[in-house]
Formats: sequence, C-alpha cells, structure tokens
Amino acid sequence: MPWLIVTLGYLLGSIPTAYIAERLLKGRDIRQMGDGNMGAANAFQQLGAKTGVAVGIIDAGKGTLAILIAQTATLPQIAILITGLAAVVGHNWPIFIGFRGGRGEATTIGILLTLITKPLLIVAGPSLVVLAITKKVTIASIFLFVPLPLVCWWLKVPGVLIIYSLALPCLVGFTHFLTTRQVRTSSSRGT
Repeated sequence: MPWLIVTLGYLLGSIPTAYIAERLLKGRDIRQMGDGNMGAANAFQQLGAKTGVAVGIIDAGKGTLAILIAQTATLPQIAILITGLAAVVGHNWPIFIGFRGGRGEATTIGILLTLITKPLLIVAGPSLVVLAITKKVTIASIFLFVPLPLVCWWLKVPGVLIIYSLALPCLVGFTHFLTTRQVRTSSSRGT
C-alpha cells in the first residue's frame, strides 16, 4: 500500500496546472512562453496575477493533498515524506506532458505547510516582504527556504522533519539550476 500512495503522490504532482491554465485561457504551451517554466511564477507573468496566484495555490494544494492522503492512510512517517517528495518530483518531471515541468516551489510549500506549519509561517512573513519588494520568486524562495531548518531546530521540530525541510528545498534549487542552465544554453545557441 505505501508504494500505491507514493505513486499517487507522483501522479498528483504531475497534474500540469500552469500548462492546463495556459492552454485553456490562451491556447498556448506555457513551456514555450516566458522562461519556459511550467509553474506559478511563469503563469503569473504570462496569464496575470489572478491566474498566477490560482496556479500557485493549486500547485501547493497538490503537495498538501499528497501528504494528507498518506497521513490518512496511516503510513509510516518515512512513507509520508517519500509521498511528498514524489509530489515534487511529479511537478518537476510530470509524466503527463513529457517530463518537463516546473521547479516545485509551490508544491514544496504546500508539503511543508502541512508538515511543519508554524516554522513555515514564521519564515513566510519576511519572504513575502522580499517578494513584494523584488518581485522575484527565486529571491523570495531563498528567504523562505534557507532559514527554515534553523527555525525548525529552534522550535524543536523532530530531526527527520528538519532534514526534510532542508532536502526538499535542495531539490527545488537543483531543478532551478537545471532550468537556468537550459535557458542559458538555448539562448547561447540562439533558439
């Protein structure tokens, strides 16, 4: 049963929210627009604030739902955490549209909000201020994810969740690195 739930987590993460929104509203492939990212930030730029925020909330909801399903199934904690990871992997490499997705920031936020609500809310305030000032999701994400493990430690969150609060954002950072490298490579080739 745990692997069935983990697979479900991946499939939930694979639902291409920004792609569906762009197709329905503009008839285009969001991966061919803006920075090519299939996430809330690109949806915000391409489709406007309301749609971008809606995509972000739905993407966060994918992570939250994956965790809640795993918890409801009374899986061991490690299986619950793997289910959350699977949702981020699904968002970043979705099976439904050729394994080219987003960076997983919103999905990661949904997962962490469900598992470590108080620490995430503490770091969310400064992160939102940075987002309002800079208008850059990447910089705001740094202000959200970098201090999070320290806040978890300060609040005496169990060690496995402190490690998880570090590991998931590392996956987001790795995906961001890969995406940035692809964009630079494409730009240098003139494509």
